[in-house]
Amino acid sequence: MMAPNRWDPASRALLRPLRLASDRSRSLLARVSRHPARPSRSLLVSLLGADALSPLDQDCILEQVRRMLRLSEEDGRVVAEFQAMHAAAREAGFGRIFRSPTLFEDMVKCILLCNCQWTRTLAMATALCELQLELRHSSGTEVLELRTPPIRELKRKRGKNRNVRVKLETKFTELECLEDPRVETAEDARVATGTSDVITHLETDEKSASLPQVAPETGSACQSFDSSELSLEGCIGDFPTPEELAYLDEDFLAKCCNLGYRAERIGLLARSIVEGKVCLQNLEEMQKMSLPATEELSTIPSTYERLNNELTTISGFGPFTRANVLMCMGFFHMIPADTETIRHLKQCHKIASTIKSVHMELDKIYGEYAPFQFLAYWFELWGFYDKQFGKIAEMDPSTYRLFTASALKKQHRLVRK
Repeated sequence: MMAPNRWDPASRALLRPLRLASDRSRSLLARVSRHPARPSRSLLVSLLGADALSPLDQDCILEQVRRMLRLSEEDGRVVAEFQAMHAAAREAGFGRIFRSPTLFEDMVKCILLCNCQWTRTLAMATALCELQLELRHSSGTEVLELRTPPIRELKRKRGKNRNVRVKLETKFTELECLEDPRVETAEDARVATGTSDVITHLETDEKSASLPQVAPETGSACQSFDSSELSLEGCIGDFPTPEELAYLDEDFLAKCCNLGYRAERIGLLARSIVEGKVCLQNLEEMQKMSLPATEELSTIPSTYERLNNELTTISGFGPFTRANVLMCMGFFHMIPADTETIRHLKQCHKIASTIKSVHMELDKIYGEYAPFQFLAYWFELWGFYDKQFGKIAEMDPSTYRLFTASALKKQHRLVRK
């Protein structure tokens, strides 16, 4: 629900910018949807604004999609084991929790969840993406030196150029990501080049690690985007990188994006990453190396604690933020608890709890699903949301701000009456 993600309920497609490996300052608008020819086992990833992509950029784009949708072999193992103990989740096809294409974006968004209402969280994420768009259309070096980007002037300068870009001939690149979440298989990437498009195929095959070459595919990718989506090119800012945020003035950042005290924490995190004090790659490698498919589930808490201790050294990362970050990294035995968790237990389980006692109550309710307590909790929570608001996947994104505790309490009172 948080920017720059845009879910289109009509076409059931996700739109958002994704970064290129060859130029991390550049993003392309991506559209992820079910493949029309193979909807049960394939995803189609279409990119707006690219003539052709290098193999490095193709791999980078697909890796971001895999991370967002948790399409790795390890993710498949987790889903299978959780669904084996949770029949309702298996029936609903539930088990993959959406996350960001990068750990940094996950970490910042976890900070945005702290000590504020959901509507403000959404607004802060949107403001950060709007700021990134302004930075992208300005002289980056000048902005970082002055630490005060002239936003209003930039908007005026950008307007005409942006309209021209949309009207001019637009070229696309399509990436076709094929996967079957029900089985664990090896992936083999092949590249087929047409006259103007580059198409990457990722196919699953359990019997052979070497698959035959795919014939080149040609044709316009414009069919992947409708007219309203085409108009978004150049209008959606990506989520800022550490490099884009590291040396911005924190007072400016707080005022521009209404971050409050979070501006200092986000700025410090970004600088720590840029200066090498925090290495996100090391954190992710620690998680991957510590959780091979053959590792016993009983070792997960110790792995969790090692990473939790690493995150503790980052200023501003309290228990709730750390638990959310680690959930995004793939640890589901700990449920990040806040006032929404307390509301849910009271409203759905008739259990009154506090921040101090809530984890004990959560263990009583969801302990049978260890080490996937969070997945069981999230399945139940979103089932509750569906009953209260209607099918969430079919809701217009403008209504996401209604997902507040006060709105749920009001709905509950109306039902009781």
